[in-house]
Amino acid sequence: MSTTGNTDMMYPYLTAAIPGIGGIFKDSAEDFAVTEIPLYPPCGSGEHVYATVEKKALTTLELLRRLARTLAVAERDIGYAGMKDARGITRQTVSIPGVSPEQVAALEIPGVTVVSVARHNNKLRLGHLAGNRFRIRLRGVRENARQLAQAALDIISSRGLPNYFGGQRYGVLGNSALIGIRLLQGDPEGAVRALIGNPEEIGDERWRSAVQAFHNGNLAAAVERMPPHCRTEKEVLKTLLRRPEGWERAVKSIHPRIINLYLSAAQSSLFDRTVAARIDALDRIEPGDIACKHANGACFLVTDAAEATARAASFEISATGPMFGRKMLIPAGQAAALEEEILETAGLPRDTFNGSGRFRLDGERRPLRVPLQDVTVAMDDGSLLLEFILPKGSYATSVLREIMK
Repeated sequence: MSTTGNTDMMYPYLTAAIPGIGGIFKDSAEDFAVTEIPLYPPCGSGEHVYATVEKKALTTLELLRRLARTLAVAERDIGYAGMKDARGITRQTVSIPGVSPEQVAALEIPGVTVVSVARHNNKLRLGHLAGNRFRIRLRGVRENARQLAQAALDIISSRGLPNYFGGQRYGVLGNSALIGIRLLQGDPEGAVRALIGNPEEIGDERWRSAVQAFHNGNLAAAVERMPPHCRTEKEVLKTLLRRPEGWERAVKSIHPRIINLYLSAAQSSLFDRTVAARIDALDRIEPGDIACKHANGACFLVTDAAEATARAASFEISATGPMFGRKMLIPAGQAAALEEEILETAGLPRDTFNGSGRFRLDGERRPLRVPLQDVTVAMDDGSLLLEFILPKGSYATSVLREIMK
């Protein structure tokens, strides 16, 4: 049974034979820029204003809050295609109902610049983007960084990028997946202990002291010392303080949205383990695989391996891994055996995901690899500049880990 959290360091590299270039990522906001590639242009008429905005030092959720407050629109009515974090400079499109393009164009919100506005007849939905274009500067790299990066990128361009979720999916302590797995196992005490964490893995003195107090059984001190940004942990500790053995009640005190994040992290971890297990054959397809068409995301069971191999070689299709859930397509053959082994290692029987338990996860298939497109590499004043395009749902950190190591 797995008892550890998850970090990037667990997973093997596709480009293991190429030395890393080292360096520093996101030394400043300007070092990381991402621009959404729309799935379709706005039609020019309709009740929604599509605004392309550039934001700096803001998450997408904070952007939505500020737009809603400034325009007196319900936050839930504002649409967006993808979530972006606060670090770096990002351009993304949002849809806002019941306002004029002129109102939106005239907005003055700190950290936000309106780039363009146009009308459209539908709300923008999550996932309605073709991909993301990244421009990244890595500082403090090795002298031969360009040559090493190019060698790694050539392999990735030829074989595909390992479609890891990676460390950013698993929280600051790397424990989100373990919390989710404990929840799926029906182990509320284990989930709470995974949530509070290990004091040896926490650098902040106050936070570490709070966690140590919890492990020492001093719940009152743990509540008092837990930093304000640890809202979920603090609420759980307060619940335990009122009822020290009330592990189930403590879990129920966690906001459902946060619970869903933990469950999603558990799914992601199991997928990442599948990628890791198949890294040496990332670009191959076996009989029994569930393959995915990159053009439209359609999935199918592979019965003709020779034909599928030819389609995989042209990057028309790729093998997929599991985002376990009750609606997920189940493979056959070696792929099925591997996925059963991964579940067994995690201490999760297959029927965990049949929808009969407390948590209902739909599930889906996710490609084990994705294409890396429009790649450029250059040196600039001792820094390495990278530009590339990834499909929606794939992460630039998966590219950087292969280069930087």
